[in-house]
Amino acid sequence: MRIFKPQYGKLPDEELLVLIAKGDQRAFDEVYSRYSQPLFGYFMKLLARDKEKCEDMVHDLFAKIIRKPDYFDVKRSFRTWVYSVASNMCKNEYKRMAVRKNVKNDIEPAEFIQSSSDTLKTVHEKSFSDSLCHELNKMDEKHKSVFILRHFDGFSMKEIAEALEINEGTVKSRLFYATKSLAGTLKQFNPIYQ
Repeated sequence: MRIFKPQYGKLPDEELLVLIAKGDQRAFDEVYSRYSQPLFGYFMKLLARDKEKCEDMVHDLFAKIIRKPDYFDVKRSFRTWVYSVASNMCKNEYKRMAVRKNVKNDIEPAEFIQSSSDTLKTVHEKSFSDSLCHELNKMDEKHKSVFILRHFDGFSMKEIAEALEINEGTVKSRLFYATKSLAGTLKQFNPIYQ
């Protein structure tokens, strides 16, 4: 008799969560390998690029999954659920930071740019990256998180709504406001104005 062994890399996230709830370590390892880096990047974008704090947040999020795997509703998308948890963790961290009056406003520019042979283009792109990060950092958390989920993490409007537990109309409104605000403050990078 041959025992069925799942090929973890081919299983959908939701099935892996069912296996995690049954204590399957390899299923957890697969979910961790899929989501640890994207979630770390998400935290880095929202939490002023504090690497140590972001690593702790990823660790805490996965510890929650281990301790309470049954919190996840298998009828939902795991991806939107895990980003919903991450978003709530960021909101709680913002509250703690506000209470401590220790809010940092010095986001370092994200490294969006790969090395290029065209130095002028690289300088322009780096300048845009710096300015974008600066403007995102000035934006309130509600608008910033919608913009980041859409344009950096590739979420659909529906996935953003589920992750942030808001309706799609609110997502569209916040995204429109964030995009309009950034377009105004970053218009010097638009070729039309050059």
